[in-house]
Amino acid sequence: MPEKKLPSVRPPAVVRPPSPGELRFYRACRAIVVGVSTLLFPGRVVGAENLPETGPYILAPVHRSYLDWMLVARVTKRRLRYMVKAEIWKSKAVGRLIEALGAFPVNRSGADREALERSRSVLAGGEPLVMFPEGTRRSGREVADLREGVAYLALRADVPILPVGIGGSEQAMPRGSAFPRPHRVDIVIGPPVTPPPRAEGGKRVSRRETAELSERVRAAIQESYEAAQASLSTPRRPGR
Repeated sequence: MPEKKLPSVRPPAVVRPPSPGELRFYRACRAIVVGVSTLLFPGRVVGAENLPETGPYILAPVHRSYLDWMLVARVTKRRLRYMVKAEIWKSKAVGRLIEALGAFPVNRSGADREALERSRSVLAGGEPLVMFPEGTRRSGREVADLREGVAYLALRADVPILPVGIGGSEQAMPRGSAFPRPHRVDIVIGPPVTPPPRAEGGKRVSRRETAELSERVRAAIQESYEAAQASLSTPRRPGR
């Protein structure tokens, strides 16, 4: 059987700080996305105080729906950078739009060194990066079998990982659904998972270090996801 050929994408540009125009464009698009998602999927964001106000970090959400990327945009007004599957670039118009919003492609069929280097550059530039450690949409309440790229990157870049639970997105648009339906969605951001200190100047990251940190991240995402699911059964306060 011939190997599946991924769509070609433009080579990533050198990562640089966003220009004032790019920031204005991002903020305008974010306002639209957050406004629409809040109207259709009202809910609360819990634990926003766990997010660093400055500096880089990795946002690691649970992944149960196509809606998750737009829901994550609610958690901070800072510009978020997204690692997005390369298949999205099948549509050049969509690809260029989400590039303008800070996204860049990753080949999920194997280790994508170009995307990894791009991610390191984003973090070195001081920006938050969104990565879905499950790698693809899953179903159910269990968080398992994380891909280790998030842990590896956090170790290399020495940045914290913020676990994010999203409760209700699977009910709003489960796998196989062509269209979403209105549903309450609550988001819980857990305390940061900080990589252990490493020897100064050490560049190699061992498989043991990566596996141990990945398990800590899995447990933290599971806890945040369970908290988000439990939050759905708690009545919302007026104005929240």
